[in-house]
Amino acid sequence: MADRKLVNFNDLEQWLNERNVTEVECLAPDLTGVARGKILPREKFTEDRGMRLPEAIVAMGVTGEFPEHGPYYDVINPTDRDMHLRPDPSTVRIVPWAADPTAQVIHDCFDRDGKMVSFAPRSVLRRVCDLYEAEGLVPVVAPELEFYLVARNTDPNTLLRPPIGRSGRAETSRQAYSIDAVNEFDPLFEEIYDYCHKMELNVDTLIHEVGAGQMEINFFHDHPLGLADEVFFFKRTVREAAMRHDMYATFMAKPIAGEPGSAMHVHQSLVRKSDGKNVFSNPDGTPSDAFYHYIGGLQRYIPAAMALVAPYVNSYRRLTRHTAAPINIEWGYDNRTVGIRSPISTPEARRIENRVIGADANPYVALAMTLACGYLGLKNKLKPKPEMKGDAYLSPYNLPRSLGEALDWLRREPDLHEVLGKDFISVYTEIKEVEFEEFMKVISPWEREHLLLHV
Repeated sequence: MADRKLVNFNDLEQWLNERNVTEVECLAPDLTGVARGKILPREKFTEDRGMRLPEAIVAMGVTGEFPEHGPYYDVINPTDRDMHLRPDPSTVRIVPWAADPTAQVIHDCFDRDGKMVSFAPRSVLRRVCDLYEAEGLVPVVAPELEFYLVARNTDPNTLLRPPIGRSGRAETSRQAYSIDAVNEFDPLFEEIYDYCHKMELNVDTLIHEVGAGQMEINFFHDHPLGLADEVFFFKRTVREAAMRHDMYATFMAKPIAGEPGSAMHVHQSLVRKSDGKNVFSNPDGTPSDAFYHYIGGLQRYIPAAMALVAPYVNSYRRLTRHTAAPINIEWGYDNRTVGIRSPISTPEARRIENRVIGADANPYVALAMTLACGYLGLKNKLKPKPEMKGDAYLSPYNLPRSLGEALDWLRREPDLHEVLGKDFISVYTEIKEVEFEEFMKVISPWEREHLLLHV
């Protein structure tokens, strides 16, 4: 993967020249994970070496709305000033579906004084990774990302349904791990893998998940920032490929009633910079204190951090009992009913899987959240609860049940504010409050069905 070694603008220019690129998509992931930015002619990109955007562009909600007042504007200047975006050469990829040779490059956000914009999602993940760097540790992560394929749907009032496959029929039953069910969409997945190859995305296994039309893609383990970039690119890629095959791909946490939700399970471990050893294992192969402290941090702080990884009202429809999603933060070995699982592995590969995160989460924010919780566990030497050896669905809920509740919990947890940044927490919670208020203006079919004539 030599192209991933690009470190400066000259390397980037050479990469663009070798591929005869004529246009550059200059991208900045916003709080939702949407690609914001500009498309520049190659000459303009070379001349400017970056671009400017209003700083609020990376701090807007999924509805495109902003708070009208409040703490948000203690962080973001109400004069709508510019931020300066600089390309990260290591992120450059070709746009495989473009008609003309086009590149896409992720940019980092800086203020007028040259400081990184603290509330930009990529900045938040960098901040957490730097905390580990200061401890002589390197986080290693591997996401597993679930998503649904659905029939093209242009009316928000129409229920989503599985798409038609090669057989001419849509799935009507659950087909977990079925090879034939995946093969129903061979033309689509061949194009997705082709796109991923051209973009040098390190995708691994594709499987059919439990739900009708539900798939999962696994990524090879790597550094968190690079993998967050890959998940960001992958979501764009899958949506684009699906539309070219007359269907949609959705990463909603719960797109179809009665079907399982979609998660982004994140495997994580830590290695020492000095010798590359996994700090979750002792020299004799047994679990280390760091392993247990990390789990203790996840158990202590995940409930308060849920708004970061279950970011929408829809997210909490996934987190219900007996729906293949956790309802608490019990931990256990090789136990898929818990929120924190440690898969069976060799001591060198010992890792912890966070199963709470939804597929709808911003990948930068999600990885920052889980690493922040683990970091606090290490620093405070927190001890986990006893291992859950049975069915964790029989245990009580200990996660927030709604976005409003989750936002309250996040606002009351100062330790997370310190690690993730107070400005980020302030901006994030204000934006999510706006989204929640927008949702509360909508009357659902359930309310009309059960309340119209009965109350």
